[in-house]
Amino acid sequence: QAQLAESGGGLVQPGGSLRLSCAASESIRASYIKVMGWYRQAPGKQRERIADITKGGSAYYAESVKGRFTISRDNTKNTLRAVTLQMDNLNPEETAVYYCNAHLTYSVAEHDYWGQGTQVTVSS
Repeated sequence: QAQLAESGGGLVQPGGSLRLSCAASESIRASYIKVMGWYRQAPGKQRERIADITKGGSAYYAESVKGRFTISRDNTKNTLRAVTLQMDNLNPEETAVYYCNAHLTYSVAEHDYWGQGTQVTVSS
């Protein structure tokens, strides 16, 4: 069972929209999840952080996606287990594999979980 289950990738035309979803499995203790978000990696490029949201609801967006992408979280009180990324006005340069990330902290330890990645292709 994947510990982070991603869905929503696919092919979209320039200017179009896609919604990505990510949910952490029950094997991950939700109380330890402090931040969940999305990264992407285009061919030949480094993986880049694009958006994430904290357990308290504070959101981060990379400059390149501000105003076009919106991240939201599940409404379960005091826990963070799922996030959704709404992507609007996509352009071909955003073709990449998109990865969900969950950052956990417990005591002095930290751990990151990664999803398997979902392909987003922006092309006419």
